[in-house]
Amino acid sequence: MPLTRRHVLLAATATAVVATTGVPAFAATPAEPHFRIPVSPDDSPGELIAKASRVRPTERQLAWQSLEKTAFLHFGVNTFTGLEWGTGDEDPDIFRPTGLDTDQWARALRDGGFKLAILTAKHHDGFVLYQSRYTKHGVVSSSWRGGDADVLRSFADSMRKYGIKVGVYISPADENQYAHGVYANGSKRSTRTVPTLVDGDDRTGRGVPSYELDATDYGAHMLNQLYEVLTEYGPVDEVWFDGAQGRIPPDKVEKYDWDSWYALVRELAPDASIAVSGPDVRWVGNEDGMARENEWSVIAVKQGDNGKYGRVLPYNSADEGSREALLKAQPNAAALQWFPAECDVSIRPGWFYHADQQPKSVAQLTDIWYRSVGRGAVLLLNVPPDTNGLLPAADVARLREFRERTERELPVDLTRDARVTDDGAGTRTVDLGRPLAVDRIRLAEDIRHGQQVEHFVVEAEVGGSWTVAAEHGTVGATRILPLPAPVTARRWRLRVTQARAAVHIREFGLYKSQV
Repeated sequence: MPLTRRHVLLAATATAVVATTGVPAFAATPAEPHFRIPVSPDDSPGELIAKASRVRPTERQLAWQSLEKTAFLHFGVNTFTGLEWGTGDEDPDIFRPTGLDTDQWARALRDGGFKLAILTAKHHDGFVLYQSRYTKHGVVSSSWRGGDADVLRSFADSMRKYGIKVGVYISPADENQYAHGVYANGSKRSTRTVPTLVDGDDRTGRGVPSYELDATDYGAHMLNQLYEVLTEYGPVDEVWFDGAQGRIPPDKVEKYDWDSWYALVRELAPDASIAVSGPDVRWVGNEDGMARENEWSVIAVKQGDNGKYGRVLPYNSADEGSREALLKAQPNAAALQWFPAECDVSIRPGWFYHADQQPKSVAQLTDIWYRSVGRGAVLLLNVPPDTNGLLPAADVARLREFRERTERELPVDLTRDARVTDDGAGTRTVDLGRPLAVDRIRLAEDIRHGQQVEHFVVEAEVGGSWTVAAEHGTVGATRILPLPAPVTARRWRLRVTQARAAVHIREFGLYKSQV
C-alpha cells in the first residue's frame, strides 16, 4: 500500500510501529531468518557447520548474483581536476562535459554484456550529479546547461532505455559538508524528519511520505539525499556505500547512521541490494577484481555501530568461509550470514578518467573474469567517462572485445543434448554420445539451497578409466575452470567428495573454447 502520510521508520528491518500522530505505520519487512543465523562461542564445530549449511540468500541477493557482470561509472569534478579524491572546495563551474551522451554509455555497456551500472551520484568531494535541494556543491552551480543539468536523470533514463538496471553510489564521506560544519561536527543522534523540507521546497503540500529516523546532522543530510535519489529517478537496483571517512583530523570522525540509511533504502527501494558497506553484498577485499580461490558466500559476522554487520576476519584474509575460518572467527562472531563477494576493479589504472592512461588488455580482463565470476563472485568493472562526458573509444572497443572473448571461452555447452544421470548423493554423470574435446568446465550450485560443496573432482573416462581433469574446493554460484589442455572423452562426471549438507547442482557444463 503506498504511503501518503507521515510514518515512523525504525531499524534496518523496518519494524512496524504506530506514529506519534496515531497513523498506522507501514507493514513490517518480512523476516529473513535464514539470511543471518546467530552463533555462540559454545556451539560445537558440528553445530557451527550445520548452521552454516542452513544459511540462505534473500531474493534480492539471488537477483544480484545472477547479474555476474556489473559496471561502475566514476564521473564528477575529479574528471576535470585529475584527482582521485577531491577536496570539496572545487569550483563547480569546472564541471562542463559539453558532449555528454549517456546513451553512448548505455550502448557500450549493453554491447559489453553488462546488466547493471552504478553511477557516482556523489563521491567523497561531495559534488552531486543531480539537482539536490541540500547542497550547492553540484551541477546546480555549474554554468553548464545553465545550472539545470541532471546527469543522474540522464544516466537512469539511458540505462533503462537499453535494458540495464540502475545503481547509485552516494559516498558516506563528504569533504564539502565537512567544510560547512556538518560532517563530523560532533552532533548527537536525534530523531529527524525525512525529507526535511527546505524554503521553497517543491514538495510542500504534496503529501509526500515522511519518516522519523535517528541521525546526526550529517546522517540526516545523507538521508535527505537518499530520499531524493530513491524517489525521483525511478527504480534503483543497487545502492553502493563504501566505508570511507573524509580526510579530516583523526580526532574528528563521523559515526555513520547505517541503521537509518539501510531502513530508508529498504522502504524506498525494497529490491535494491545494499553494497558493500551494507547487509547484502560484501567487498571482496581488494581492488584488483580478484576473488579468493575458494570464495564462500557464508561468512562469520559481528555487529558494529548503529546496526552495521561486518566481517569478523580481516578483509584481506585468504579464507573467510571454510570450516577452519569459521572456527577461527567463532569467538568474536554474532552470526553466520549470506554475504556474497563483489569484485571491484577499474578498466584503467585510476577510478576517474585520466588522459594519459589506457584500458587493460582483453587478456587481463578475461583473467579477471575467471578470477571473479569464475569463482562465484560478481564483477564490478569501472569504466570512467572522459571530460567530454563520453566513454573513450578505446574503452568502448575493449568492452565489446571483452564480451566477445568470454563468449569464445564458453561458446556452446556440449552437454545440451547429452544423457545426464544423478545418483542423488553428489555424483552427476554426463554421456555426450561420442568423444568430444573439452577444455572449459562451468559448474554451479543451486544456491537457493545454500552453498554446500567443500571439495569436488571432475573426471573424464579415458581409455576405459576415470581420469581426474580438475579438482577444487568450492563451487557456489559459479565455478568456471579452464583446463591446461583439451581432454577428449565421451563420458564425464562430477563427484562431490565433501559437503556440508545435501548438494543441489544447478549446472555441469562442458565446453571447447574457440580462442
